[in-house]
Amino acid sequence: MEDFGSWSVLTTNFLIILYIALGGVTFSSVLHLCNGQWRFQVRKLACSFAALFPIAGVLLLILLANGEATFQWLEGAHDEGVHLSGWHNYSFLVWREILGFVAVVTLYGLFIKYQHQSDIDKSYKAQRRFRNIALLIPFAYFSYGSMVAWDFEMTMMPGWHSASYGVYHFQSGFHMFLAFFTIFLYFIYRSGKLVETFQPYIFNYMAQFMLGMTILWTYFYFTQYLIMWYGRIPEEMHRFNGMMLEGFGPLWWTFLGLKFVFPFVTLIFTGNRHNPTIITMVAFSIVLGYWIERYTWIAGSVDSQYYHYPMTSMFDIVVTLAVFGAAWWGMQKTLNRFGLIRSE
Repeated sequence: MEDFGSWSVLTTNFLIILYIALGGVTFSSVLHLCNGQWRFQVRKLACSFAALFPIAGVLLLILLANGEATFQWLEGAHDEGVHLSGWHNYSFLVWREILGFVAVVTLYGLFIKYQHQSDIDKSYKAQRRFRNIALLIPFAYFSYGSMVAWDFEMTMMPGWHSASYGVYHFQSGFHMFLAFFTIFLYFIYRSGKLVETFQPYIFNYMAQFMLGMTILWTYFYFTQYLIMWYGRIPEEMHRFNGMMLEGFGPLWWTFLGLKFVFPFVTLIFTGNRHNPTIITMVAFSIVLGYWIERYTWIAGSVDSQYYHYPMTSMFDIVVTLAVFGAAWWGMQKTLNRFGLIRSE
């Protein structure tokens, strides 16, 4: 367990890569179901992030193979007098994570395939088939996101439970994707490399989307805390108190500021929602806040002697640079391969 803080960095990086990959197709599906006409300008770029699924899959296998280093509760699972729920059965955990990942990747791949076919085949059959697969995407996202939330965060502290933790987790992941995609759009637009460019008003739509998701994230963030605090449930408040008032207190309040205070007080002003540079600054704040949020929940599930502040060890830095370096390389290859950007 001594290395749990370092492995928590890898788990955090895995969740970011996973939700960026999930977010692109989910975002396109939502826009399609809502009949957002601006989707045609960005949906190919959004779906290109599915290229990160192989990296997420490799990280998942590494985390599952490391057992106790990833899931600290495994260390005492066989001690006398320790009784864990069936959800903590490690073989069951490994299989459900692998099968869930494969199922989601397959479904999301079909969405991308049918989206492409709907562009070249305007028949009723092709459009209907695409709509049907689009209807399944949100349900898959909710179900799979809940399982990931429980396995990699909520149940890290055996016995701790929050009825709203699943939705809090995957909604936060979608919030982060919107911010990351906004950053991506900003820099790729300014690069002038896009084969099919989009209109600048897209940034205003992304700002409105981020503002709405910021408010929703704050609601879910506060809801689970309010229930435990108001209900005076000491065994449930223990995890909150450990992070908010002890070891990770500064990180806890930092990600609250980065994910709620700064985005809200900035994007509530109409003028700021029409300024791509300001919108991108807010997006950077949300992405950084998300990374800190995930690490705080994961590493903060154990006693403070077993974790450390992130990026204070060489392992943290090297692993993070390697993961995001591989993601950057994979995205470049994908954008070039499908002719979304001009080759230099």
